[in-house]
Amino acid sequence: MQRYFVKQPLKIQAELQLSKEDSHHLIRVMRTDIGQDVEVVDLDGKVFIAEVLKSGSIATLRTKEDITKSVELPVDITIACGISKGDKNEQIIKRGTEMGAKHFIFFESRYSVARWSEPKVEKKLKRLREIAKGAAEQSHRQLIPTVVFIKAPALFETTIEHRMVAYEESAKQDEHANFKSLLLQLKAGDQLLAVFGPEGGFAEEEIQEFTEHQFVLAGLGPRILRAETAPMYLLSAVSYQFELK
Repeated sequence: MQRYFVKQPLKIQAELQLSKEDSHHLIRVMRTDIGQDVEVVDLDGKVFIAEVLKSGSIATLRTKEDITKSVELPVDITIACGISKGDKNEQIIKRGTEMGAKHFIFFESRYSVARWSEPKVEKKLKRLREIAKGAAEQSHRQLIPTVVFIKAPALFETTIEHRMVAYEESAKQDEHANFKSLLLQLKAGDQLLAVFGPEGGFAEEEIQEFTEHQFVLAGLGPRILRAETAPMYLLSAVSYQFELK
């Protein structure tokens, strides 16, 4: 069943209107008729079955049943990535949202091939946020992940207790314990900031800065992972640790 997000709290028998874009998708793309049901997620993450009352450019729905069931990862994970080229950033958002990430941060790293000029940042973010929304609907999340762009030094201002950098040199040196140890330290309700480099990885001076700010350097297995693959490895491991018991 198709799912939509609304920016208001709801209760049973509440009437609501979808946005113009969501109304178009509901009526024109999904070809939903009056009287049919869809799922809506309210501002508080509650999920309802809602009946379509009116179609047109703005669709009106009425909630019928609260079907809220938590599907979010027990750990709040922020994925921070150096900007990559091509559609890799979009793939990170799409797959990462499906895997349960709560926040995405993009930043320019020393070896980033791609660069976002100031006039293009908002356009890039708008596109990535649309992808996050679509992926959250498709995967039946209860929230839409946030997507922001920052200057790299802002990463060091984080107050998140658990923080790590996926570092391929650690993997080359047969270091496999740090990520496993970090997973075992995590508890439900904790936050984790996981930082990943662009295609070219991190410069030595960048790694030095991360270590000075108490980021754990962790290898993700013996193989070298692509920029868009490494975050999925981490999210899969966290899901296995907390959700597949």
